[in-house]
Amino acid sequence: MSEQIPPQQQDRQPGVEGEMTPPAEFIRDDYQGSGKLRGRVAIVTGGDSGIGRAVALHFAREGADVVIPYLDEHEDASETKRRVEAEGRHCLLLDGDLSQAAFCRDVVARTIDQFDRLDVLVNNAARQELHDDPEATSDEEWLTTFDVNIHAYFYMAKAALPHLRRSGGTIINSTSVNAYAGHPKLLAYTTTKGAISGFTRALSQMTVGDGVRVNQVAPGPIWTPLIPSTMGQFDTDMVEDFGAQSPMGRAGQPSELGPAYVYLASRDSSYVSGQTIHVNGGMIVNG
Repeated sequence: MSEQIPPQQQDRQPGVEGEMTPPAEFIRDDYQGSGKLRGRVAIVTGGDSGIGRAVALHFAREGADVVIPYLDEHEDASETKRRVEAEGRHCLLLDGDLSQAAFCRDVVARTIDQFDRLDVLVNNAARQELHDDPEATSDEEWLTTFDVNIHAYFYMAKAALPHLRRSGGTIINSTSVNAYAGHPKLLAYTTTKGAISGFTRALSQMTVGDGVRVNQVAPGPIWTPLIPSTMGQFDTDMVEDFGAQSPMGRAGQPSELGPAYVYLASRDSSYVSGQTIHVNGGMIVNG
C-alpha cells in the first residue's frame, strides 16, 4: 500500500468501504481470469466488503456465480453485486445474522434454490473489539465474538456439506496471523481465530474421504473497514500505524489475498487439504 493511512475511525462494525481513506483495492486491473472456477457457485460470507469482496470479485473473474450473506451494510453489498455482475456473473445478496443457525441454513437453501448447486464455501465474516486488559471484555462480548467468528463457520459448513459432497467442493476458512502470533488487545478475536485453525484441521480430516477439501487463509494486517471501525474507535493512531509491524512495513490490500482463495477453491489445489496459506507481508509464524 503506497498511500499513507491517516488517523480515522468509523462508528460501528463491520464498517463502510466508502468512508475509508485511502480506499482499498479489491482486484488488480491486470488480474487475468482463466476460467478456473467456470460454472461453479460459491458462498462468501461477509462478501460485501474487505477481504470478502476481494474474494467474490476474484471468483467472479474466474467464472463463478457468488452468494453473499452480509450484515446491514446494504450499500457496500450492492456495490459488490454490481462489480460481480460487471464480470458477467450472477450475485445473490442475503442480509442476515450468521450467528443464527437458522439463517445459515436458509443461506444454503436459497443458494440451491437459485443455482441448483454449491461448490465453494468461504467462511469469512468476523467481528472484533480491542481492550487493554482481559477484565474489559464483557461476558456478552466474548459470547458474541464466538457466535460470529466460529459458531457461524460450523453452522455454514454443516448446512453446506451435503451439497459440497455432491459437487466435490471445498471449504475455505479465514483465520488470522493473530491465531499464531497473538495480539495483546484482541483476546476474544485471537482466541476465535485459533479455534478456526483447529476447526479447519479437524473438519478436513472428517471430510477428505468424501471428496471435500477444507483449508484456511491466515491474513496479516489487511486494509479493510474493520480496521477504522474497531482500531479507530480504540485509538486512531493504531490506524495510522496499521501494518507497520510487518516486515514489508505496510498493510496489505484485499487484492493481495484474492488469488490465495482462488487457488484453494480451484483444482490447482486438488492435493491440498487441512492446510494454511499465510498472507501477511513476511511475518514469520509457526503453523
